[in-house]
Parts: sequence; structure tokens; C-alpha cells
Amino acid sequence: MSAGSAETALVVALAKAGRTKIRYPADVVRDDGVRVTVRAPWAAPGVRDFGFVRFEPGDVFTEHYWRDRWFAVKEVRTGAGVLKGWYCDITRPAALRDGELLVEDLDLDLWVSADGSSVLRLDEDEFEESGLAGRDPAAADAALRALDELEHLARAEGLAALLG
Repeated sequence: MSAGSAETALVVALAKAGRTKIRYPADVVRDDGVRVTVRAPWAAPGVRDFGFVRFEPGDVFTEHYWRDRWFAVKEVRTGAGVLKGWYCDITRPAALRDGELLVEDLDLDLWVSADGSSVLRLDEDEFEESGLAGRDPAAADAALRALDELEHLARAEGLAALLG
């Protein structure tokens, strides 16, 4: 899809460690040629309770993917529209091919609560265990810088400023 075109749906394909982790349909909200924004219901089966937030059937994710940044930001709301917060995946830049938005998850994540009072770095142990730093040091460095950038934005001005 090129900038300004208006396809209505695509499939998000999230890969991790060379394997497809999950695929799900999403509605395109916007594609400006750099950032693709899609909306989709919670795609995994059942409830996922992280302790600090629960993702469950009925939740709606507005997901922002960049072709030139090493992260994706997912705004999470209940089915009634109440903001839960933002779940951020550290990823390689997204690519859109043949109706599929291809995203490679690099293990690191950031959670920002709806009121911004809680900003949590997640899965740093998984990132270390992945061996990315040894296999692809440039990608590992880009991933860590992306996590630092998102955390700084979340603490300084909030993620809404990034998504506006």
C-alpha cells in the first residue's frame, strides 16, 4: 500500500526468532507511507494476565507500526473504549507486502499505564537469552536504543505525543 491509498484490511504477521508467532486480520486506520496504523480486537485466545494489565476478549488494539523505527506502539482499550494503556513491542521496522504487515519481534517490550504513572521495561531477560547481540550486534543495539527512546518519551511527554 502506498501513501494515501485506502485499503481497508490487512493481516498482521508477527514473527519471533524466525517463526510466525501470531497472524490476525486488522483494519487499516491510516498509512502515510512511514507509519501504518491498524485496529484489531484482541487476537489471542482467552485472557492474558500480566499482573499489571489484563488483555481479554473484547479489548481493542490500535497499533502503530513504522517502516523506519524499531518499535510498534499498541494502544489498548476495553470494548467500552476505556484506555488501559500502551503496550510497546521493540521490533525491526515493519514491511507491508501483498496485504501482510510483517513485523519481527525482538523480545523487548515496554508497558505504559493509561495515566502514565507506570512505565515498565519488560522481557530484558528474554532479549539477553535470544542471542541477538552475538548474531546481529547492530540490530541488538538498535533495539536497546528504541527501548530507551520509548521509555524517555513515555516519562517525558507521554506516548500520545508520538501518536498524534
